[in-house]
Amino acid sequence: MLISRNPATGVIQKEFSPWSAQELEHCLQQAGDARPGWSAAPLSERCALLRALAALLRGRKQELARLITQEMGKLIGEARDEIEKCAWGCEYYAERAPGFLADEVIPVGAGRSYVRHEALGTVLAIMPWNFPFWQVFRCAVPALAAGNGVLLKHASNVPQCALAIERIFADAGFPPGVLCALMMETRDTERLIADARVQAVSLTGSVAAGRQVAAVAGAHVKKCVLELGGSDAFVVLHDADLGAAVAQGLASRFLNAGQSCIAAKRMIVVETVADEFVAGLRAAIEQLTPGDPLDEATTLAPLARADLRAALHAQVQASIAQGALPLAGCTPLERPGDFYAPSLLDRVKPGMPAYHEELFGPVACVIRARDERDALRIANDTGFGLGASVWTRDGERGERLARELQCGMVFVNGIVHSDPRLPFGGVKNSGFGRELSYHGLREFVNIKTIWIKSI
Repeated sequence: MLISRNPATGVIQKEFSPWSAQELEHCLQQAGDARPGWSAAPLSERCALLRALAALLRGRKQELARLITQEMGKLIGEARDEIEKCAWGCEYYAERAPGFLADEVIPVGAGRSYVRHEALGTVLAIMPWNFPFWQVFRCAVPALAAGNGVLLKHASNVPQCALAIERIFADAGFPPGVLCALMMETRDTERLIADARVQAVSLTGSVAAGRQVAAVAGAHVKKCVLELGGSDAFVVLHDADLGAAVAQGLASRFLNAGQSCIAAKRMIVVETVADEFVAGLRAAIEQLTPGDPLDEATTLAPLARADLRAALHAQVQASIAQGALPLAGCTPLERPGDFYAPSLLDRVKPGMPAYHEELFGPVACVIRARDERDALRIANDTGFGLGASVWTRDGERGERLARELQCGMVFVNGIVHSDPRLPFGGVKNSGFGRELSYHGLREFVNIKTIWIKSI
């Protein structure tokens, strides 16, 4: 059963029965029939539809944002920002796709030789609930611009968002079958990956899910892109602007109630400034106001599900039992909904869940480092490798550390964020492949070499 439940109240809003085998087959057939015509359509027509989609997103921003908030709990202002970002992504690819997909002439002594970029086929997009529109759009928009079709297997707790996404694509004028939302359970995913009508897979999810998807895709020799979350380092050096580091650390860690793969999950602070940083961060955390996410005055939303809150609390309590110092929160809130108190753990050390595992919720974790080199060692002492940020007044020092950090993205004096103009993705257990920029668009194309000798 696919259940839409309001995390702020616990009230079930709607339930959907998973599709039968016949319903799923009908959708697969429709997608297979639509894809060749979509790939053959002039790129100018595909880009025009992306512009129409951006306009519809902006026109329905409040309605779609409210749906996001009621289904997965995000603050209403953050939900509006998410819809706006989707519109920006559509406009970005509408403008840039012609250049990204243009034939690339490479003279090699033949009469003519070049590289052509052709759609792979249909991409199965297995998407998460935490950014229920943006995660889908950042995968689907470049894939569609390139001429691929998209089958959306969304998270089971955001079925209404999945259907709204399918509906807005249809309303923008995309042909039936080009983007289909599948009402199916996770257990059917393996069979779908194996289906000959699916040519590639994109997953944003857990490491365990990524391993399973990669194994199945590999068994059927299908391209996949995996974004598997992270435990991003937020490195504060002795010469950092501590006011900026505190403010941006708070923003990064508590955005979306801490349910972001690129949140500042490990705040690694050089010992000489650690006390001052922790005091400032604690004061800022204590100002956060949990409450109704539809209320513009609320500054901390609930977690998306009760089981997620329970798992987070278990990690926090295990870390405290092993010596982490709880300075704020560290407990579920006694109120309706899946709220967790804004929390701060200091003196986190190796062996603790807060050191090694991804804490997906509103818990800031501080790890104290002896100096710059020790901070770099700690930052790289993880199985994850998605993003990181470095805080220092010395730009040269920041860039040097950025080059040594083992991750896919590093921001110096800024928080890690996704931007359509920049490639997004990680290394190690954070996955492989890239989304966004021209790198993301070219993940799901056949890079075909054409060599012609004049006779």
